[in-house]
Amino acid sequence: MRLLLGAFGEPGHAFPAIALGRVLAARGHEVTLQTWRRWEHHVVAEGMAFAAAPEDPVFPTPDHPLNPYEVALPLTRMTVPLVEAVAPDAVVADVLTLAPALAGELCGVRVATLIPHVHPALPRGMPPYSAGARRPRTPLGRALWRAPARLMERGLRLGRDDLNRLRAALGLAPVDRLWGGLSQELCLVGTFPQLEYPREWPPGTEVVGPLLWEPPAGVGVEPPAGEGPVVLVAPSTSQDPDGLLVRNALDGLAAMSVRVLAVTGGRPLRGDVPADARVVEWLSYARTMPRCDLVVCHAGHGTLARALASGCAVVAVPAGGDMAENAARIDWAGVGVRVPRRLCTPRSIALAVGRALARPGMRSRAGELAAWAAEHDGAERAADAVERFALDGRREVAGLPGPGSGGPGNLAR
Repeated sequence: MRLLLGAFGEPGHAFPAIALGRVLAARGHEVTLQTWRRWEHHVVAEGMAFAAAPEDPVFPTPDHPLNPYEVALPLTRMTVPLVEAVAPDAVVADVLTLAPALAGELCGVRVATLIPHVHPALPRGMPPYSAGARRPRTPLGRALWRAPARLMERGLRLGRDDLNRLRAALGLAPVDRLWGGLSQELCLVGTFPQLEYPREWPPGTEVVGPLLWEPPAGVGVEPPAGEGPVVLVAPSTSQDPDGLLVRNALDGLAAMSVRVLAVTGGRPLRGDVPADARVVEWLSYARTMPRCDLVVCHAGHGTLARALASGCAVVAVPAGGDMAENAARIDWAGVGVRVPRRLCTPRSIALAVGRALARPGMRSRAGELAAWAAEHDGAERAADAVERFALDGRREVAGLPGPGSGGPGNLAR
């Protein structure tokens, strides 16, 4: 089959798309991935055709004040010729990448959505997504969250109005649902089912597990010599430009009986490195995390999922975006400890690490998620769903009956 994938180029969104495309290409399909040029070499090396995506910011900045829907209008028109040239059986677009999804719809192609983290749409009575609050345990707690939920729904209605103005400018019919950018035909949720709150999933939503990929050039790094637990400090690639997490973790853990391995991500490190710590600019998480006991991170989903797939408990210090939500989920699932951003201090990090290491059940629970991931490869399961989805589309075009690709989404079943 011919398949077109689209994901804007930040690692948290591009890497899951590469993971999916790699599997589909290995199965013999003709896969084109539209993403930023910095990933072109890797896309081609994984057996896909590369298409350059316009490298405009996804979120408003002082230099680019347009809202995402205004930005998507010219990008969609620029992407239509790509869809026409590829003539795909299906388009799979990242949750934040509107252009290929809308271009696919304009060209009459079936469109699926890839969410590379926990699902952002929560049922009524839940805290707003990214609030960083855990699922309420009582009817009173659910009632207390209804007021902010109504405010959240108002924002979603405004977003739906913006989306419908965009759709009208493209000649597409309006949508009624609040999460109008998500496909109702196939929505792939690339996270652990154990991090999703129990719910009834709508037809077409499938929780496939994390889609893990990293550039192959990275090397594994040995932890410092010794006998204590190994703590990896793995900051976000897009947050914390001053390296506050690494500095505070090094200072806070210096007096503890742990071996610390820290990654700077190429940022300069202020101050000295403790004797029982090792600091490197880059390393392979896939090769290094299995040697670790605990990961201290900002809770970006890619780093978090890799840590859990390696059997590591997590100390999460969320910095922005969906990180607070991810931190709440690991706390709820019993696989980590969270530290509020305002408490990112040496003492708070040391206390959180000590708490996590003192609870063997936390590491054991992380091991259970690692075992689940070993048996349920997220990229393979997503590829299965995409194949069914594209095949159903072929049947529709041919006028043949098909089994449909929808159904309950939790693939832990």
